[in-house]
Amino acid sequence: MSQENDTKTFRYPLRWRIMDALEAALDVLWPRRLSPYSGWALIMPALLLVGILVLGLFQIAESSLHVLDRSTFMPAEEYTLANYEMVADSATYWRVLWRSLLGAGLTVFFTLLLALPYSYIMVRTPSAAVRKALLVALFLPFFIGQVVRAYGILIVLGTSGAVNDVLGLFGVEPVRLLFNFPAVVFGLVQYMLPFAVLMLAPALTAIPRETETAASSLGANWVRTFWHVVIPMAKPGLVGAGLVVGTLSLTDFAMPAMLGGGSQDFIANAIYDQFFRTADQGLGAALALLLVALGSILVGIVIAVFGAGTLGMGGKK
Repeated sequence: MSQENDTKTFRYPLRWRIMDALEAALDVLWPRRLSPYSGWALIMPALLLVGILVLGLFQIAESSLHVLDRSTFMPAEEYTLANYEMVADSATYWRVLWRSLLGAGLTVFFTLLLALPYSYIMVRTPSAAVRKALLVALFLPFFIGQVVRAYGILIVLGTSGAVNDVLGLFGVEPVRLLFNFPAVVFGLVQYMLPFAVLMLAPALTAIPRETETAASSLGANWVRTFWHVVIPMAKPGLVGAGLVVGTLSLTDFAMPAMLGGGSQDFIANAIYDQFFRTADQGLGAALALLLVALGSILVGIVIAVFGAGTLGMGGKK
């Protein structure tokens, strides 16, 4: 009797009705006979985005083969490699290229140097309050745009900023901390640190605590355990974080433009100048393809050295 009453009082939840309606609509739009192709349907948006990117690269490549006609300020009709020859013969662009590579390399080094202990403490701390505080400090920068953060660095490192105010307390004259290469690297490290931590945290979480305990029981102190156990086992995360930080730093525009003061441009700044200041789209396209090729070469070197499986948190394959 009670079972009959429960059946009568049961109400079909609204969310179940919505799911049934969606399932019925899906059966109409995508019949069950097409189920073997569901995987392709799911990746179609990604394939569309990749296709648009490839199409854009082809258009940039075609534009790079046309020089700027100075009489009409329009691209010339004939095809030529003059833009690539101009880049190859220009000491300025080689200097920009070297600055970009050096800045990306230093950013990777200092970012990983700071991100590794931060991630380790965040993952291993037994205190929930400390973990939450570190997570909040990690995610707060994502709510602030890169330009706003660069302006904040301008204020802090300015001649009358907080750093020089502290130095003034010790009798040190104001120091020029902005519009130089170290300021650009500092800004890039500050910007890239959350990305590196987010990639390192899963790699460190995957390391069993028992491994460190076993190393300690065999006589290894904390430094030896961290150097010989934690870092080697966290190599997939380090490689992935370094690759992401390096490519993002190499292609960054805002930090070199704002913290470099126009004298510390990276390749992205040179591309912007050619497209929007001198209106030389052919030369800008040649520089853009150079940047794409450079990034692809770096990724290829990483995959060749560490293996493609490393980027997926696996071993070398």
